[in-house]
Amino acid sequence: MELQEQLKEIKKQLRLSMNGVVSQSMREKGLVYKLNFGVELPRIKSIATGFEKDHALAQALWKEDIRECKIMAALLQPIDSFFQEIADIWVEDIHNVEIAELTCMNLFQNLPYAPAKSLQWIADEREYVQICGFLTIARLLMKKGDMNQRVENEFLDQAVTAFLSGSYHVRNAVMVAVRRFMQHSEENAFLVCRRVEEMKKSSSEAELLLYDMVREEVNL
Repeated sequence: MELQEQLKEIKKQLRLSMNGVVSQSMREKGLVYKLNFGVELPRIKSIATGFEKDHALAQALWKEDIRECKIMAALLQPIDSFFQEIADIWVEDIHNVEIAELTCMNLFQNLPYAPAKSLQWIADEREYVQICGFLTIARLLMKKGDMNQRVENEFLDQAVTAFLSGSYHVRNAVMVAVRRFMQHSEENAFLVCRRVEEMKKSSSEAELLLYDMVREEVNL
């Protein structure tokens, strides 16, 4: 099947699975897309299984300004042809939390250069680049859990900085990654506690919030 035919077939299947209630609910929760068919994730995955992983198809899907096409792009993108420059282009094109979470889960965490790239992203000033960096690190920590000391320090430095200066969504992504880091070992939990212990007496609302979130994780 030619590329254009594949795209047409995918869009046809998505239209047939449209769910206006889901789409409306997402809009109300602030997940805004240019076009959102409201197709539920299991159905998107099911449609994706009918197609081979293919670089050209995945890239074409990603360029469509449609929620379901972007989700499917990450499912159909082969790892070996997804070079670092393309990863940077995709990250710049992510503007909401759902696409950030699903692209990190379905694609970014599996990239051979994910550990280095995610550290680069968390040091970026752009909101969703940072979010993708922290969410990818959280996924990597779930898989292998450990970091060398230099990477650990870099991650914790950036995590604290991003939490204190970042948006609501950046803070959430930071905490997902920090929690994964703390859950790996008592030593990791201790390291994070050491980082925030002075914030207990802070007059900064952000520092108090970070301290409370860390303490809550330790007390679970």
